[in-house]
Amino acid sequence: MSEELIFHGKHLLEVQGLKKFFPLKKGFFRRTAGWVQAVDGVSLHVDKGETLGLVGESGCGKSTTGKCILRLLEPTEGHILLEGNDISQIEPFEMKQFRRKVQAIFQDPYSSLNPRMSVGNIVGEPFKVHELHSSSDIQERVADLFKKVGLRPEHMSRYPHEFSGGQRQRIGIARSLALRPDLIICDEPVSALDVSIQAQVINLLDDLKQEFKLSYLFIAHDLSVVEYVSDRIAVMYLGKIVEVAKDTELYSNPLHPYTQALLSAIPIPEPRRKKKRIILQGEVPSPINPPSGCRFHPRCSEAMKICKHEEPIMRTIDDHHHVSCFLYQ
Repeated sequence: MSEELIFHGKHLLEVQGLKKFFPLKKGFFRRTAGWVQAVDGVSLHVDKGETLGLVGESGCGKSTTGKCILRLLEPTEGHILLEGNDISQIEPFEMKQFRRKVQAIFQDPYSSLNPRMSVGNIVGEPFKVHELHSSSDIQERVADLFKKVGLRPEHMSRYPHEFSGGQRQRIGIARSLALRPDLIICDEPVSALDVSIQAQVINLLDDLKQEFKLSYLFIAHDLSVVEYVSDRIAVMYLGKIVEVAKDTELYSNPLHPYTQALLSAIPIPEPRRKKKRIILQGEVPSPINPPSGCRFHPRCSEAMKICKHEEPIMRTIDDHHHVSCFLYQ
């Protein structure tokens, strides 16, 4: 998956060589003793009207990637292009226009809402910040957004603690839609919800995608959820993308040993059908001191000598399937 094949300016979002390192401070003078390599050279793209799923184990850097794209965290290195414009270097006073095009839905539907504000004011706040409408117009637009996400407008005066988890997440979705963005970063938006509520929220996101012509970067660790909502899926391990493919292709023909292990862990709703489970050995290495060569090689049953010393590059298997593994090089 080389840059000449992917980064040709025709995508809504393009991420090139994104890195985010966090310093480790030690001692009385808080000197930098090392770095947590949370995201190390991630490249991906999202097309208009597309949902890209980003999956991997906890701690692999998925949420950090999303926060860097949102500029909630400042990237250490790399480029983030929105409609061909590099937003990784823009100044704070230029961020306002960017915020109108990219919004977020966060994992915890309670902590992402201000408990001191009514939900009507929470959803209407983007209009006030961007000075888009008068007070009377804002009330009408907030009421309309409540209807869009399946809430009753008469509840606009209530506070977040008066709603269930699923309802609070709908409020967060309504807030993300207020400015009519082009792209929404969904950071595990259903992982904190009951299974029955998860299905409702996922269906709502799919309906809103069609109605508002949205694009999603859908970050999750639940592979069954990602399969349902995504057009393409990127698999992440220890700060790096190891495989990218269309949803059906990835689930029917996973190539990277890590992807194969992840998919083998998905439960099958047929008790009599047996499935071979791939058990990974050892623990996920520390991002403070990641392994040399391929980062997955200490846990990989297919590891070769070259895997310990050289880092594999992303190879194109076909037009929509790319993998970073020496088995295919």
